Amino acid sequence: MGLASASTACEGMQLCIFDLRRGQNEGQELDKILFFFPADLPFSTQLSVIGLSEGLITFTRIFSPEAACEVIEAERHSHVFYEAETDIWMVMVVEKSKESEAIWRIDALRKVLKEVHSLFRMFYGSIRAMLEKDPSGGLSRSHLYPFIMDYLSDLLVGKKLWLPSFRDCLKECGTVQMLTVGREAAIEVQSLVRVLESCAGNTPCHSMILFHDLLVSTTLSPDDTINLFTYAVRRLTPNALSSGVSSWSYLRRGSTSSHFVSGFTLAQSGSVSEQIYHSSDTSPSGDNGNHVTRPLQHGKWSKGKDGFLVTDTWGVDVGGMVCTTPTIWLQQTEEAMYLCPYQYKNLTLILLIPVSSILNREEGVSLVKRQVIENASLKILKVEEKLSKGWGGENAYHVSGYRYLLIDGDRNISRASPPGKVTTLAKESLLALNNLREEVDLEKSRLKYDNTGGEKDLEVCIRAKNNAWAIARLNRGKELYMVLEKASETLLYASDAFEKFSNRYCNGAFTLD
Repeated sequence: MGLASASTACEGMQLCIFDLRRGQNEGQELDKILFFFPADLPFSTQLSVIGLSEGLITFTRIFSPEAACEVIEAERHSHVFYEAETDIWMVMVVEKSKESEAIWRIDALRKVLKEVHSLFRMFYGSIRAMLEKDPSGGLSRSHLYPFIMDYLSDLLVGKKLWLPSFRDCLKECGTVQMLTVGREAAIEVQSLVRVLESCAGNTPCHSMILFHDLLVSTTLSPDDTINLFTYAVRRLTPNALSSGVSSWSYLRRGSTSSHFVSGFTLAQSGSVSEQIYHSSDTSPSGDNGNHVTRPLQHGKWSKGKDGFLVTDTWGVDVGGMVCTTPTIWLQQTEEAMYLCPYQYKNLTLILLIPVSSILNREEGVSLVKRQVIENASLKILKVEEKLSKGWGGENAYHVSGYRYLLIDGDRNISRASPPGKVTTLAKESLLALNNLREEVDLEKSRLKYDNTGGEKDLEVCIRAKNNAWAIARLNRGKELYMVLEKASETLLYASDAFEKFSNRYCNGAFTLD
């Protein structure tokens, strides 16, 4: 029953990870499979999908050595490719449907693959490093399978897997959403950051501060900020801990199907998959023995009496009384860091301490936590109070009459109309914007590989069947997408409304000269 339910939940989608350097000899083809979903498909079917993908990659490299294929559109399926690491490929095969609900934007699907891999690296390091440590592939599979299954569980609503569709065209994966704060609040936040850094003594540490599901401050690199922010809004913020549905978090949370996960477990019964639970862990702490951490499991974080969040996902100490402090890898420095999240009301602080700087492990981390409580408590209270006073609620960034998405590609920041407001748009309007974004994606892809260098300003307008206007304008690394549902209005009216929005909310960044 579990396997049938798993198949039902993922009907129309296959996801695989394979290594082109492995399984090249006859009889060893299964070695190249590092992950395949659904896991209950016959190995012959899995090899067929991977063999086709490998052939397409090899063929397209003949014409484009530096950039192999990103997508192949067949009559019944879309094949989305992402080279996560050198010669390690992730491929998503999505079945096309006549139902408009299943209209995908390819770039959004590729960003799902990129997000999965980025989060995986944050917790375990690179897949290639795992393969070098254990050439059999058992170590990498033992981590990839449960991790990706836990990730996919976030996309489940009931028993149906919801991939990004046209209804998500006013969202942008791989970006952070910032909270706009006033001058006084910004000064208090900066002061708090300095205090947090001083709590670790001379040890260089990093911090991130969130309010609700919005980023307030970070000392991390852009890539590390995106990874930690994504994890925080999935598992660490008050909305995530309460298991409630946050309309601001830009994450679809549904009830996870137990059959979905059990289907994965039952499928691991033979051949390559027998290795899954028999490999040692490679978490930064390096002391978990055969324990495979599952950081994306639901309901594993809770708030301790001192305000710090705790989880037993990384295991417990020998006495079984203290949970092992979670660890992550920073992408920029490839450094292992202790993850110490603290929560006060709607404020979430994340302190990252280098593992190499803590000699006595848990005792050292506990000491830093005590320093935070003793030295930063008043600062934390003051910052939360100031941010709460200026907080406009989940509709704080709603602009009456507009449905928009603003992206700053240079800083990996996005801001959009609240999802609750986006749901008021007609299906025709969303379809038009989805088509428009697809055109923009294609143009950006062409510019990326035409060796012209620099960025190109671009404007695209589409009239929807219901007379709504979908408009996109790109300027110097910034992008603004907008839907205007003023029926029967002219393009001149729509353009004027776009200009007013740009002048008032974007400092004129998209205003035509």
